[in-house]
Amino acid sequence: MSTLFITTTGHCATITLNRPKVRNAFNDEVIAELTQAFSQLGQDPQVRAIVLAAQGPAFCAGADLNWMRCMADYSHAENLADAAQLAEMLRVIYTCPKPTVARIQGDVYAGGMGLVAACDMAVSVDSANYCLSEVKLGLYPATISPYVIRAMGARAAHRYFLTAERFDAAEALRIGFVHSVVPAAQLDDHVAEITKALVNASPNAVKACKTLLHDVAGKDIDAALVAHTVQGIAGIRASAEGKEGVQSFLQKRKPSWLAA
Repeated sequence: MSTLFITTTGHCATITLNRPKVRNAFNDEVIAELTQAFSQLGQDPQVRAIVLAAQGPAFCAGADLNWMRCMADYSHAENLADAAQLAEMLRVIYTCPKPTVARIQGDVYAGGMGLVAACDMAVSVDSANYCLSEVKLGLYPATISPYVIRAMGARAAHRYFLTAERFDAAEALRIGFVHSVVPAAQLDDHVAEITKALVNASPNAVKACKTLLHDVAGKDIDAALVAHTVQGIAGIRASAEGKEGVQSFLQKRKPSWLAA
């Protein structure tokens, strides 16, 4: 049985983690399949948004215990290669040219926090709990740290990286790790609202906007950055979709990408 399955409705694809018996913990097979799925969907011209979801009571419990037992006997070189595959999966999700939404229906622990943080948006049920539990095991969240720190902020990361405390969905929302918290009955409707907004936007503009976010976030506002943004807006104004978007607005009609 595949560790995940993919469905597509309209222009929105959903990747669903499918290991509920082990709380959707990941191993090398899951990592490879997620990397491939996000790579392929990111290049699919029919897909304009991607939802990362999960089956069962937990969203993702981090690393699979059997996989961790194997890693205990790995050499340093084997650990480097293994960690590099995990890092590549997170990079592929984070840099996916299509906007990504984490649909969090249950608890998120350890490496699962990296999956959520690598997505552009996150919607959580109000009953979900979160934990960066690595230090309890004598480890630390190295590979996921670039994404988790960006998602929750350095100050919150200082607390939750170091204490391994569990926190609830309300706290995840307060620190900005998730964007919305809803009752379970409203989860799908809220995710659908977000994906509808994403697929209705100009595909080219959304792709360019993701690149812009990565280029600008955390950078000094200096002459080089200002020049980069000037070049960016000039380029997208002159693009086919940029011209079509402005013309459709002025002519009070739907843009061409909504008819596709």
